[in-house]
Amino acid sequence: MIIDRILNNNAFISIDDNGCEIIITGKGIAFGKKQGQDIELKGNYKVFSSDKELNKKLKDIVSYIPQEYMKITEQVVFILDKEYNKKVNDIIYVSLTEHIHGAVERFKKGIQLKNPLLHDIKILFKDEFEVSKQTLELIKDEFGILFEEDEAGYITQHIVNAQLDNNIINFSDVTKIMQEILKVIKHSYKMEFNQDSIYYHRFVTHLKFFAQRILNKSTYEDDNEEIFEVFRQKYINSYDCVLKVYNLIEKVYDYRLSKDEQLYLMIHIERITTKSNIKV
Repeated sequence: MIIDRILNNNAFISIDDNGCEIIITGKGIAFGKKQGQDIELKGNYKVFSSDKELNKKLKDIVSYIPQEYMKITEQVVFILDKEYNKKVNDIIYVSLTEHIHGAVERFKKGIQLKNPLLHDIKILFKDEFEVSKQTLELIKDEFGILFEEDEAGYITQHIVNAQLDNNIINFSDVTKIMQEILKVIKHSYKMEFNQDSIYYHRFVTHLKFFAQRILNKSTYEDDNEEIFEVFRQKYINSYDCVLKVYNLIEKVYDYRLSKDEQLYLMIHIERITTKSNIKV
């Protein structure tokens, strides 16, 4: 790997086989090296793709934010992958690193921000919130700073955004749509959800990406019309509930659910209302 330009001791720019810039980061990876030097990559390092916009942001991050912050983000990505099997886009190396740095700087000035969405975040993004609490421990170990739980909520927002196909959207809007749909189901079935159920967990994961499609006006369609008709006749109550969701989303967000989206909603609703519900 030939060094085209050194950013700091922990990052340098190289050129890939297509003539595009890539960024390589890792502790001490560029220490004592020179421009034009051909080096063999060893140990832990990260190669960022030739995405020009992402690389521009990364250059700024590695230029003015100490490596310790990027190291925390790398550990977060590792935990998400190995412990929760959750993948995130590389934008997290920019957004979360920058956020943690800003949060630490605010803390030093005696500022901690309350998170108005904390309650909803705990319910809707349980795994991501658990990882965020571990992140607070990583920050404590690295900087000796102990944040309040609200900060874990903000970290969760960055994790969730990094899961959403590289489209940074309004997190509060995603949360609002998810809560609205869950409310329709609860009222229709007069029930509360078992939030520890695997079916509930899978459903909120589905809703997260469904809410993103609504906000981006991106309809999901496949070739499942025959299956849709079979399920519509078999799961009458669930389909009635889907129609209520359909009407809500069309009225409030001017978005019409495709039959495939209705089908998947129907399947999830049937599961959470028959296998993991708590009647009230």
